[in-house]
Amino acid sequence: MASAALLLSLFSAAPAANAERPPATGSLQGAFDAAADRYGVPRSVLLAVSYLQSRWDGHGGAPSVTGGYGPMHLTDARTALASAPHHSHGTEDARGDSARAVKDGAGTPVPEPSPLPPRLRTLERAAALSGHSPERLRTGTAANIEGGAALLAAAQRELGHPAGADPGAWYGAVARYSGADDTATAMTYANDVYDVIRSGERRTTDSGQLVVLPADPDVVPDISQAAALGLRTADTARTECPPTVACEWIPAPYEEFGDGDYGNHDKADRPVSQAVDYIVIHDTEATWDVTLKLVRDPRYVSWHYSLRSSDGHIAQHVPLKDVGWHAGNWYVNAKSVGLEHEGFLVAPDAWYTEAMYRTSARLVRYLAKRYGVPLDRQHILGHDNVPGPTGTAVRGMHTDPGPYWDWAHYFRLLGRPLTPSAGPHSAVVTIRPAYTAHRPEYTGCVTAGQACAPHGSGAVRLRTEPRDDAPLVRDVGLRPGGEASTTGVNDTGARASTGQRYAVAERRGEWTAIWYLGQKAWFHNPPARPTAIGARARLVTPREGLAEIPVYGRAYPEASAYPAGVPVQAVSPLPYTLPAGQRYVTGGRTPGEYYFAPGFDTAGHRVVRGQEEYHRIQFGHRVAFVKASDVRVLD
Repeated sequence: MASAALLLSLFSAAPAANAERPPATGSLQGAFDAAADRYGVPRSVLLAVSYLQSRWDGHGGAPSVTGGYGPMHLTDARTALASAPHHSHGTEDARGDSARAVKDGAGTPVPEPSPLPPRLRTLERAAALSGHSPERLRTGTAANIEGGAALLAAAQRELGHPAGADPGAWYGAVARYSGADDTATAMTYANDVYDVIRSGERRTTDSGQLVVLPADPDVVPDISQAAALGLRTADTARTECPPTVACEWIPAPYEEFGDGDYGNHDKADRPVSQAVDYIVIHDTEATWDVTLKLVRDPRYVSWHYSLRSSDGHIAQHVPLKDVGWHAGNWYVNAKSVGLEHEGFLVAPDAWYTEAMYRTSARLVRYLAKRYGVPLDRQHILGHDNVPGPTGTAVRGMHTDPGPYWDWAHYFRLLGRPLTPSAGPHSAVVTIRPAYTAHRPEYTGCVTAGQACAPHGSGAVRLRTEPRDDAPLVRDVGLRPGGEASTTGVNDTGARASTGQRYAVAERRGEWTAIWYLGQKAWFHNPPARPTAIGARARLVTPREGLAEIPVYGRAYPEASAYPAGVPVQAVSPLPYTLPAGQRYVTGGRTPGEYYFAPGFDTAGHRVVRGQEEYHRIQFGHRVAFVKASDVRVLD
């Protein structure tokens, strides 16, 4: 699958060999001070803008997903990304409904990208303003910071404001730095910058340096400066977003185009008809421009929201009451909201901006509150955590956002930081490696079998024995022949991810074993550098008298629940079993439901509910379902 996501040279290699070494400890703070002095930018403004872009990380000279470099995210995206959009490769049926024809994006022509907007070409202007070469701005940390300061100072002059020491008088320049083309997004970005100034920040960066921004709770930004930016007003008439983000309505079409085919989502009446239980995090595997063109194609597939990496701008495409075709599992689609983030799983050098993480977290908090969705990893899912609906679908399921999405940071922004809820010898653990320092080797990011560039990761690798040279555990759904899993970046067969909770099977020295896909799986968990923390959870295990129980990828009702005219959907188990004696964390009971939406005309749509209930469990890297009648619950 990685080979299908073609990347051009901007993202296809590790940082340049001549990239400047990280400054000596303590000098990064000095670089901000020197740049602020040279260009007359308040230190707090320069530091806060950089924090919102990169959290002060340099990423070793590697670009972000939108071609931004260094702590100031100076963009140089002239080398565009090749087109392998998220839903246009692999074999996953985005709709995930075996009762209907497969619906994916494989046959949809990928549109040509539009000319690059100014927000993706800030590095060349920074070079003209600062006198540094483009190469120096890409690879030199101090030069990069000076380039960003030069852009802020130029924006302040162009808006007719003096280069004073009052941080609040720089609101317009900060809003312009976002590169947004609409007023709401520019102001949301600037408001976030001033929130950082008010609260202050303190962080050790990826180069091992401590940077401190003292809190300035009394700063008062002059928001009236936004009127002079001359930006457009986005269409927000039908958006369903919190007031703290900038959201635009760019609808996905609901159109019929012959032979009973239509697109690109299904009408529904949620939450009246069905509860929304899940929020699914995706990455686009395409640029912002191409992503919007595709979701507006009725022959493509759909999701509810897209989020732009450079500034966190949000576009809504499908009303929340309706069902998007995004997760590859119809049961999950019918009960979820899908968020696509501009990004590329197999570009590990590429990174997401803090601006996008923050707006995404605010949107998820809003959705979770609106629908009562618990803020945990059995309800806030990556696409790579969604189970295959049937055994034959397991191998084709997508794997984004992958091991480089920073779930720990994301949950801090959600207001639910992943902290211990039990002692170090608890019966349950939450996976929680230190993202930046935890760098397991992955392969296949650019070339099959070749090592990816080192990068922080929120996932731990699982082995059959408590030693580093033991084989990885097996996933019989992905490899029916019984072969061991691999270190491939798209191979989820031996991977546990940050925030996921598992029952402890055994401990031996610095190793911990968990129950995983019906087997005992070991990961390195040394006390000095733990990769998991103690947790509390309710567990399920097969009820007495059952040697093993089936595991399902969807929670469909029993056959007798289907009324006349609605075809019975098979309750088909996945190619796994849950043996007696093993325990798995449950995310709660859920009723058996099936949303019958056979076509464009909504008159025949209906929800089928039965008496059968299920437990959603963390079974492997993906969640799964077991029948409540098959298990007993352990506190």
